[in-house]
Amino acid sequence: MRHQIGIILAVIMTGVLFFAGGWGYLQLLRLPAPADQLSQLPAGGGSLLSENNVLFALAALAGTGLLAGILIAVPQISPLAAGLPGLLLLGWTGLYLVSVRQGVDLIPLRSDPFGAGFEAMLFNGILGAAGMAMIVPMLVPSRWRAGRADDSDGEYLPGLDESTPAPVSVAPAARPTQLAPIRTTSLAPLPPGPQHDISTQETRLAADRPRQP
Repeated sequence: MRHQIGIILAVIMTGVLFFAGGWGYLQLLRLPAPADQLSQLPAGGGSLLSENNVLFALAALAGTGLLAGILIAVPQISPLAAGLPGLLLLGWTGLYLVSVRQGVDLIPLRSDPFGAGFEAMLFNGILGAAGMAMIVPMLVPSRWRAGRADDSDGEYLPGLDESTPAPVSVAPAARPTQLAPIRTTSLAPLPPGPQHDISTQETRLAADRPRQP
């Protein structure tokens, strides 16, 4: 389930990179101007805070980079979320190096700002650099195991993977009550003591006294 969600996030990341990233990069794309020609600089070399297109383009690129950074850095997210778009960008860059025409012909919507910006990022090596960064989670073994041991209860415990079970407290089993045998002793008559002898003599004297009429 975790990797299936990662595939969905990979599709979303690819779309954000193509549309938002391509459009924003095209809006900000400017060739370096000579030092003595300030008029060719963005906003004539002045402040860009009044340029709405530039601010929107910066926001689009910042959002794209933020989403990519979250997919790369958060360990609970499947590495496929960032790795699959990274592999796509690396493959596209490799195809561009082998055959420029084929690499360019595969770009959709080239006549729109989205495709034109994506093409510009391909030409300038931005796609190759982004792809190298996005495949890093796929090279970390812990990213493939993290979060699997908590599928049953839905709670992730950092530092525990599927090879280390969580400690379970087990109450000690109640021990059966054992009755110790009681040794019975026979009740033997006590030997006659001095008090017994005195009472016997008094009884005999009382019996020997003559009875008075």
